[in-house]
Amino acid sequence: MGPLRWGICSAGKISHDFLVALKTLPPEDHKVVAIASRELSRAQKYAQTYNIPKAYGSYAELAQDPDVDVVYVGVIHPYHLPSTLLFIQAGKNVLCEKPLGMNSAEVKAMVQAAREKGVFLMEAFWSRFFPVSEKLRSLLRQRTIGDVVMVHADFGLPLITVPRTTEKELGGGGLLDIGLYCVQFACMVFEGEKPESVVASGFLHDTGQSWGIPSTFWSPVQLVVNGKSEECPLPSPSQKLYFPNTTGLRYEAQHVRQCLLQGLKESPVMSHADSELVHSILDEVRRQLGVSYPQDRP
Repeated sequence: MGPLRWGICSAGKISHDFLVALKTLPPEDHKVVAIASRELSRAQKYAQTYNIPKAYGSYAELAQDPDVDVVYVGVIHPYHLPSTLLFIQAGKNVLCEKPLGMNSAEVKAMVQAAREKGVFLMEAFWSRFFPVSEKLRSLLRQRTIGDVVMVHADFGLPLITVPRTTEKELGGGGLLDIGLYCVQFACMVFEGEKPESVVASGFLHDTGQSWGIPSTFWSPVQLVVNGKSEECPLPSPSQKLYFPNTTGLRYEAQHVRQCLLQGLKESPVMSHADSELVHSILDEVRRQLGVSYPQDRP
């Protein structure tokens, strides 16, 4: 197999960081061949900046590009479902940014579509692919720290002025943007075990969204076990990043390539069942907090 040929769906900030992260990987393993945006001029600007051969002014054109092996979907949350289904129906493998869907029903719809078409689909929970996370899973399997009976995770950022995190029509709210990191972390530590019950509490912003408490575990570069610290530094980015530590997106890209080399249709690290579990918990949390989206309507 030659380089994995990436198509990029969206010319936004996270796509920028993903492209910078890909540049830290060997060019013989990863190559970006096309980018699409709803505005052709934005796609062309990104194509020129990152030396991408093709730029499209619609996602449909990207879906029909025969040179694309896998599509990275970096659109805002409410558009994950239609964009991902578009590429799946075109027979493309997909790495979709988290949250995979606005709710568990959307996640199940995408998983079913991917299975029917026989293509690879993974939710881009980049945290799981950092070397620190791999080391942690190894320590948990070895019972180095004994049996885990409680996990405490918190994560918060000052995002109140960012429209996509406050406006309901954009999928706003702390839970789907950053709170899900805490949920997926607990699910990873407990090896996908479904909780017997979920009890949620929170504060709602005046737009009806919930918020969290500051932390930075979501892009881990240090692991401390029994007082001993281990550092796993990231490669230096070639360009300025919009978000901290996002050269770490390289690890999920590497993982996708390895999965496709093995002919896998889902990741053993972030499986379809993992995504469905995380989103079922998020649905229950939102139900208890009284947070709903248009996508929740039958």
